[in-house]
Order: sequence, then structure tokens, then C-alpha cells
Amino acid sequence: MTNEEIENLIVAGIADCKARVDGDGTHFQAVVISPAFAGLSMVKQHQLVYRALGDRMKSEIHALAIRTFTPEEWEQAEKLQVVPD
Repeated sequence: MTNEEIENLIVAGIADCKARVDGDGTHFQAVVISPAFAGLSMVKQHQLVYRALGDRMKSEIHALAIRTFTPEEWEQAEKLQVVPD
């Protein structure tokens, strides 16, 4: 899978979502921003991402590091320069 294909799956599977995926074809890192994460634990947020990717997590994607944010958390992280551009 390509980074873009994974991004598209995440965006299609999570409401009002923005995603950025970087990786080498088997190991990926994703930053996912959505208001759907508000009030959810990190585990529940990550489960939403995994659900959007479906069975691909069992076959095509061997490793995925996920960082999830609400839009407000993302804005704060950018102000603090916690998240690289």
C-alpha cells in the first residue's frame, strides 16, 4: 500500500478527518486529526483508525504508528511546535 492509499482509507472512514501518512511500503506513521476523537480515550481513537483500515492491518500494513488529535489538540500542538511540519 502507498501512503496516499492509507490516508484515503482513513479519511473515508472517520468523519471530518485529516490524515498524513509517511512510510516505506510496509511500516507507516500516521497523524490523524478529527473532531470524532473528542472525549474518547487514546485506545478508542486508535480503534477508529484501525476500523477505517479494516483487514489491511492484517495483510498489507505490517506496522502503523498512530498519533491522534482533535482539531483543538492539533492547534495547541502546532503552537507548541510539538508536531513537526
